[in-house]
Amino acid sequence: MSTIYLAALLVLVLASFVMGRGRALSLQAGGTAKLHSLPSYHGWWVVAAAAAPMILVMVLWSALVPGLIEAAALGSLPPAMQPSDPLARATLLREIANLNAGTFTGEARPEVAAAAAAMKSWSTVSDWARLAVGLGLGGVGLWWALNQVDVRFRARNRVERVVLWIMIACSVVAVLTTVGIVFSVLFESLRFFARYPWYDFLFGLQWSPQTAIRTDQVGQSGAFGAVPLFVGTALIMVIAMCVAVPVGLFSAIYMAEYASPRIRATAKPILEILAGVPTVVFGFFAALTVAPMIRSAGVSLGLDVASESALAAGLVMGVMIIPFVSSLSDDIINAVPQSLRDGSYAMGATRSETIRKVVLPAALPGIVSAIMLAISRAVGETMIVVMAAGLAANLTFNPLEAVTTVTVQIKTLLVGDQEFDSAKTLSAFALGFVLFFFTLSLNVIALKIVQKYREQYD
Repeated sequence: MSTIYLAALLVLVLASFVMGRGRALSLQAGGTAKLHSLPSYHGWWVVAAAAAPMILVMVLWSALVPGLIEAAALGSLPPAMQPSDPLARATLLREIANLNAGTFTGEARPEVAAAAAAMKSWSTVSDWARLAVGLGLGGVGLWWALNQVDVRFRARNRVERVVLWIMIACSVVAVLTTVGIVFSVLFESLRFFARYPWYDFLFGLQWSPQTAIRTDQVGQSGAFGAVPLFVGTALIMVIAMCVAVPVGLFSAIYMAEYASPRIRATAKPILEILAGVPTVVFGFFAALTVAPMIRSAGVSLGLDVASESALAAGLVMGVMIIPFVSSLSDDIINAVPQSLRDGSYAMGATRSETIRKVVLPAALPGIVSAIMLAISRAVGETMIVVMAAGLAANLTFNPLEAVTTVTVQIKTLLVGDQEFDSAKTLSAFALGFVLFFFTLSLNVIALKIVQKYREQYD
């Protein structure tokens, strides 16, 4: 039914635009005064007036009615079968949903089958009622907007105001989404810190999150010292940036300042292909090609190299994020005004001196932003680390040993059937909060650098 509703909304939008624009064209053809707004603006105003009620009905109906139907279906069960806690309620609703979807295996209880049939019937009636109410209100909006179409009607102003409110709403949704993510992670982190001291988490040197489910099991309390994870994350990130920043920045300088248009048109798309390669492919490349090569080279030099190492993961990750540095830096260098270059040449500077002393300082804010974006991408990478660096939480600065990162441990802690009330699972949220704080700090530092040099070169 949702598909039918969206199809009806699309038909109403098309009809509204055609009717509104047609009404304005008829006034323009038969009237003596010129329309204040173009006919297309009148059409879009009618679209806004007709579509807004249908969209509002869809949102409110989806938010309120399903909960009422579920409550009514559960209320139809005998008192002895009424759920006593949220888990029992969720189990009953899942059983009812499986019965209505035809995926329930086994013999259903007659009371639950009756409740499922009633819920399905009420849902069907609700869907048709939603469609009728939405079309009715949309038709009222269409009629009202068509009556407003006039020679002196300021349709352009109305449409621009509607677009402004849409952009404000999108901004509010983005901000509220960010705030919701932060607070959800924060609250779960506080639950973890209520069970495990925050200073032991931030400064502890042993990471072993395995905890016992029952009191008679061995290892009833895990060790949640996250320093090995922070060190592993930083080690792989530094190796990756040592590859990505020089290669990406020098390639951007070459394409922007030295390459001919033909070479640039060929080299830049080829370089940006790396951004479209799935990370699992890079992970296979690191595990099957780079890691054995590093191990073979280390053995030939008499070094003890692990089969999974931070060096292998960092090198491949650096190759993966080269486009983030090169493409953005290339666009930023090209955006530097040509007048700065011409002034430098007029003072007798060579091309290399102009690039080092004029172009790069002027483009530094954008280059820093590109590097910070690449660092955030490196910190958040999981698949390459899993396949090339391993899962061992070793506290080491040796790039030839196996390490793990914060994101890998978050993935490991939240995979499979987990008890979301245990310290083991809650520690993943604490790791996520620390990672969020780290990336936020990087962005603040980048913003300060950008502001400093932007004031100097604007």
